[in-house]
Amino acid sequence: MFSKTTPPFFIAEVSSNHDCDLGRCYKFIDTAARIGCGAVKFQLFKVNELFAPEILARSEKHRNRVRWELPESFIPLIAERCRERGILFSCTPFFIEAVNLLSPYVDFFKIASYELLWTELLEKCAASGKPVVLSTGMADMEEISKAVETLRSSGCVDLTLLHCVSGYPAPVEQANLGAIESMRNEFDCKIGWSDHTVSEGVIHRAVHKYEAQTIELHLDLDENGPEYDFGHCWLPDQLERLIANIRLGVRADGNGNKQPTEAEMPDREWRADPEDGLRPLKPIRKTWKP
Repeated sequence: MFSKTTPPFFIAEVSSNHDCDLGRCYKFIDTAARIGCGAVKFQLFKVNELFAPEILARSEKHRNRVRWELPESFIPLIAERCRERGILFSCTPFFIEAVNLLSPYVDFFKIASYELLWTELLEKCAASGKPVVLSTGMADMEEISKAVETLRSSGCVDLTLLHCVSGYPAPVEQANLGAIESMRNEFDCKIGWSDHTVSEGVIHRAVHKYEAQTIELHLDLDENGPEYDFGHCWLPDQLERLIANIRLGVRADGNGNKQPTEAEMPDREWRADPEDGLRPLKPIRKTWKP
């Protein structure tokens, strides 16, 4: 789904910043498309199927996350808006039935780091025939290997692994971007970075040194999303500038052949002449006019 030869594919993660407002969902989609993202991603969960009853019984904080649930009725409407804006639609399923609910609408499934160990969910997403993007925060190579084998043996033929540090926010010094190369060598699939650092330097490093093919970033519109205060979300102007600069940098790669460029041609004749060390070359001096 995401080519190895094109600039990075950017996914805008809405998470729970939609605030259960369909109009706000539309604004996220429109904004993500405008600033250059290739996909926008939501989450479909039910608190009662996300946390164990023992936790919900003791934690009001976890019970209150019911206010972050995305209404299922929004799914087809969100999908249609994405088609209208020319941007891919993805959603993370957090319960098994969510895969069936989402499958007619999503362009690819995204599986969160917290669900990496859940074999049944991996199998269900893989069996859908949709591309799968899997975040690997908190996981070691053995756990990732098992997840990859589960996905592939269950029918996934288009897999992207995202290196991720599941801290909210994640300290830059813990980003460990070198793991991108380790995962690429080990699993022979497309590799990217799911960001929680909100650091332009980290993203540039992930793309230009480690050739991350997919970049996922959490987006908020206006600092009013429920997750913005956690410190791991980008704002539209920040993300727009980042994407533009990344793509400008990719354009600078060229073909690798060392030869004069078009921009250099006018100055070639103004190099120091090898006989006297003066500029321009002697043949030019005789005919040059100011």
